[in-house]
Amino acid sequence: MSTATISMSSTKTAGKKGARRWLKWLILGPILLVLLVQLYFFVMVCWYSVFNPGSTSFMRQQLSELREKNPKAQLKHEWVPYERISVNLKRAVVASEDSRFAEHGGVDWEALEKAYERNNKRSKVVGGGSTITQQLAKNLFLSGSRSYLRKGQEMIIAFMLETVMSKRRILEVYLNVVEYGRGVFGAEAAARHYYRTSAANLNAQQAARLAVMLPNPRYYDKHRATNYLVRRTALIQRRMRFADLP
Repeated sequence: MSTATISMSSTKTAGKKGARRWLKWLILGPILLVLLVQLYFFVMVCWYSVFNPGSTSFMRQQLSELREKNPKAQLKHEWVPYERISVNLKRAVVASEDSRFAEHGGVDWEALEKAYERNNKRSKVVGGGSTITQQLAKNLFLSGSRSYLRKGQEMIIAFMLETVMSKRRILEVYLNVVEYGRGVFGAEAAARHYYRTSAANLNAQQAARLAVMLPNPRYYDKHRATNYLVRRTALIQRRMRFADLP
């Protein structure tokens, strides 16, 4: 066999090896990237199990939007510990948003199935059946976009939260970071914004109304006396005594 033939054969072999390496990285690269992202989320969940988050993905996004119109805009947000949040608000939020909060492991599969059926009927994602834990995952790390890909990531983070944090800590963080209106985040800011009181002093009716506002807080900030809001508030008030708290 001539030297030229051997050289060509070696080149082809090297080329095949190089192609296989590229193919391997094309397959393994995205997998590695996904794993690194999940590791980041897990590390942050561990951090938030001990330290209070100064801001969330939702907060940063909304502050950016507000500062497009007003560069000096600031969010209304003040962290208060679990003990300084009214039991009325805790019960109202659980009764309105996630009645099985104390029981599930982060995801309420029955609620998800019902939401999936509703979405299929309307041929679009109109509701997610999210638990409080899932909502916290979304608020801390994700966006408000509606897609099954984001929903999947939300569920993964929810399982992380339930694994690392107690139910009490999950509810504490949620109540302190959830949006209550444009630029208004957390129970303390909401209590002062709507009722000029503290989160600790919210009565049953006030708490029920704040809980009902959660799915669409910016709308209800501007429309505070709709028939739906009044009816739903009365219903949640009746359900509050049955809500199980951590």
